[in-house]
Amino acid sequence: MAEVNPAEVSAILKKQLSGFEAKASLDEVGTVLTVGDGIARIYGLANAQYGELVEFESGLEGLVLNLEEDNVGVVLLGPSKEIKEGSIAKRTQRIASIKVGEGISGRVIDTLGNPIDGKGPIEGETFEMPLERKAPGVIYRQPVTEPMQTGIKAIDAMVPVGRGQRELVIGDRQTGKTAVCIDTILNQKEFYDAGKPVYCIYVAIGQKASTVAGIVKVLEDKGALAYTTIVAANASDPAPMQVYAPFAGAAIGEYFRDTGRPALIVYDDLSKQAVAYREVSLLLRRPPGREAYPGDVFFLHSRLLERAAKIINNDEIAGQMNDLPDWMKGKVKGGGSLTALPIIETQAADVSAYIPTNVISITDGQIFLTTDLFNSGVRPAIDVGISVSRVGGNAQIKPMKKVAGTLKLDQAQYRELEAFAKFGSDLDAATLNVIERGKRNVEILKQAENDPYAVEDQVAIIFAGAKNLLRSVPVEKVKDFERDYLEYLNVKHRDVLDSIKSGKWTDEITETLTTAAKELSAKFKN
Repeated sequence: MAEVNPAEVSAILKKQLSGFEAKASLDEVGTVLTVGDGIARIYGLANAQYGELVEFESGLEGLVLNLEEDNVGVVLLGPSKEIKEGSIAKRTQRIASIKVGEGISGRVIDTLGNPIDGKGPIEGETFEMPLERKAPGVIYRQPVTEPMQTGIKAIDAMVPVGRGQRELVIGDRQTGKTAVCIDTILNQKEFYDAGKPVYCIYVAIGQKASTVAGIVKVLEDKGALAYTTIVAANASDPAPMQVYAPFAGAAIGEYFRDTGRPALIVYDDLSKQAVAYREVSLLLRRPPGREAYPGDVFFLHSRLLERAAKIINNDEIAGQMNDLPDWMKGKVKGGGSLTALPIIETQAADVSAYIPTNVISITDGQIFLTTDLFNSGVRPAIDVGISVSRVGGNAQIKPMKKVAGTLKLDQAQYRELEAFAKFGSDLDAATLNVIERGKRNVEILKQAENDPYAVEDQVAIIFAGAKNLLRSVPVEKVKDFERDYLEYLNVKHRDVLDSIKSGKWTDEITETLTTAAKELSAKFKN
């Protein structure tokens, strides 16, 4: 509880008694008692509600987070320089919201929806979307059945992500977590080019402004910025802005989802959001819990991630969803989806820490990236053994399901036997076969950054690896083989690749891929 100066209280009472502010309603206007560290305590806002916006004389807005007996605790959504003790603050009777419209794609905005990319105001009609909104109930959801192609072989084959899923990307610092998510955004370009865009939102929380600028440049250079919105709460921004940035991103995603379109949101990363929330909570004098995080940090992440969903394909039922903004009533379309890729950074691969375990328990699977694999040149450094998708084959096209079915098991066997092989004992032919195939599959699953693969190309090369058609190709030449093989198929057998893309898998396709792999592998023999 902040110390209250008796002189200030008596001054406020004198003001009331003297009828100095006889016309002003004291329910609506309050006085700042203390301000500091991005928190203001305001006396006199007796009817203020949790989550309501409060406006100060300077025009700065704050968000009511603590409702106490004699004052309200408000977090400031901006610098506190212009607010002093005794300043007037008034209720706005609005909850925090962000203006969203079609023109928001291709823009970089802050938590409050203000453009920060120097391209002027957001064009076109905009609508108010609340930052905090109830997640759709069970009745309004449908199962995840449609793939969200990431363009990353290791993920699409073994840890598939579906539209409407929440798949956690977790690992230590510098293991390529952001790269995996950016590649997924880049891979949506084929849908954009085909006129069926997946609207992407990238939320950067507590990152350096230069890092965010680098990501914007990559997206722009690859033509992906046209369907992507970036919400940036940089490291230099106040903690409340970092806490609410993911909610702003979710609100944008819900706009696309509830108008019947697919959206993808990347939260980079929720560890920094939790740290910012801890800071705000401790400054508000809320009791600390485990690792000094407040007791409701689980609720912070669960209410955010539950907003990702695939909505039922029925406009009438979808239109009855919870907490719809007024303008949206009667305009909701079913069949939209919001897919979330939250990122969590671990310390020394400790996934049993508080925030990692929380988020693992909320999401529908996780992709683990490890420093050991990254340093040994396996990139993306995905540890297939402990990565899992709880949606599984439902989020894969039929040919991928067919060829990648045994891949995960093969790789697990390879990792186990590889440890034995290090002892140098004589190995039987079957074991050697597993090890040799495993080595080649590891090479196949390696992939350069910002180089997503089309799903039909992935199926073709994974088929060759899983069926052991590369056994005569030296390990160091697998990448060259892959390049030539895919080039050959794209030029000579484009119809076969198109059939795979459309979800067909026939004996004829198997035969074409096998013949092509055998012919080409002969050229790479030592």
